[in-house]
Amino acid sequence: MDERKVARCRELAGSVADDVQKYIDAHTSVGVERTILRSYGVDGVDDQGAPLVNLVVDRYAKAGLLGRGISYFLGRALLDGASDIQDAAERLAYAPELDRGESGPDANQVREALAKHARAAIDRIDAARNEREANKAKTPPGPIPHKYVIVATGNIYDDAVQAKAAAYAGADIVAVIRATAQSLLDYVPHGATTEGYGGTFATQENFKIIRRATDEATTEYGRYIHQTNYSSGLCMSEIAWMGAVERLDMLLNDAMYGILFRDINPCRNFVDQYVARRFIARAGIIINTGEDNYLTTADAVEKAHTVLASQFINEAFAKRAGVAEEKMGLGHAFEIDPWIENSFLLELAQAQLIRQVFDRHPIKWMPPTKHKTGDIFQSHVHDAMFNLVGSMTGQSIALLGMFSEAVHNPMLMDRYLSLKATRYVFGTTKDLGGELMIKPDGIMAKRAVQVLDEAHELLVEVERDTIWQAIATGAFADVKRSKTGGKGYAGVFERSQDYVNPVLEALEKGQ
Repeated sequence: MDERKVARCRELAGSVADDVQKYIDAHTSVGVERTILRSYGVDGVDDQGAPLVNLVVDRYAKAGLLGRGISYFLGRALLDGASDIQDAAERLAYAPELDRGESGPDANQVREALAKHARAAIDRIDAARNEREANKAKTPPGPIPHKYVIVATGNIYDDAVQAKAAAYAGADIVAVIRATAQSLLDYVPHGATTEGYGGTFATQENFKIIRRATDEATTEYGRYIHQTNYSSGLCMSEIAWMGAVERLDMLLNDAMYGILFRDINPCRNFVDQYVARRFIARAGIIINTGEDNYLTTADAVEKAHTVLASQFINEAFAKRAGVAEEKMGLGHAFEIDPWIENSFLLELAQAQLIRQVFDRHPIKWMPPTKHKTGDIFQSHVHDAMFNLVGSMTGQSIALLGMFSEAVHNPMLMDRYLSLKATRYVFGTTKDLGGELMIKPDGIMAKRAVQVLDEAHELLVEVERDTIWQAIATGAFADVKRSKTGGKGYAGVFERSQDYVNPVLEALEKGQ
């Protein structure tokens, strides 16, 4: 592997991220401003179930005032006599007259009024992080690769039972997959939920319920059980805040996934991702990125380099949001057509390349799905080959395949059999990777060089044309999205010169 080319890829990705960061630093969104209200402690819904944070932000967005930051108006309400943060927010939502900020306290006075509340928001994140890390020190996790499974009944109480069952069967990480299309909702449902199609809604109360279950499993089974959910879509930053204060260990967090596969506006998603990752970085949460999804719509042999190129870009975005490399769970997948000759060697080469390029990162390794059919026996063998590659190349987070992938949502026994087979492969091949050498002129070495070269070429093009243009022309996942198209663009606002956001300012300063 040409280390100089790897370094050059990082430089190009950094330039791409810097271009987007200029846009981010000049804009805010309804999602960001709702997140800030939540961080101050604003809570509750109206009689129709609409969150108070939505009522406040939507009112000021419609008035064209959000560019000053909702913190500005919240601070003015405190200075005007509101008894506390909740009272101030309710005044902003329901007062007959809208405060347009035309006279009265200036930005610095507002910051002073909000200073203790901003500190309390940061302290709440730090307390949750300290508690999580203390729990991990007391009861350490199992060995890497960590076995990652999904529960998704739609009912959070059933999910809690299944989470403990998965941990009992050997899972190290439990993810509650989100209800279908929640990423397109521009609000976060309130409270515990018992109905959801294709998954369970991500809410703060649901996070608490699963955290309680995984804590119980940690104590009962003598190893730390990680909790995961989805911080993506139109409420990306709000869910990041919820995950930060409810002690989640990992969050799926990737603007490119939302842009390409959920048709969320690029401007909106990049702005929201930055703020989400500022909270995630402070909380010490591991992000999981979604490059593995590219290979579900594009050919895994021809477009393998797009995964690597996007990982370089995602790494650059994460660094600019303060996320440490040790917390970047960059994603890739075992998705090459299994009937291609030497497909196993191609998969092994790709996995080893990514493991070496991102050697400090907790890489997230995804199982085969695209080429699975209703043949459960073939699927079980397919998953075993995936497990073998993960073991040999030292992947960090192995999302387990299910032999019933193309048949139905996994049953408890399906998950148990997958965990049993994985435990077998991981145990019998524990040191296999360290016992073997790669031929310098062999199939794997040549494939790795090819993928790196093609990733470099793509990054040169993206840096030249900007990522906005690359997304518009379908450079990633063979999916095209325009800069001003997609869902949520109307919720993006240019920051004014006196924009106020004490919580984000504290996160950026590392205070």
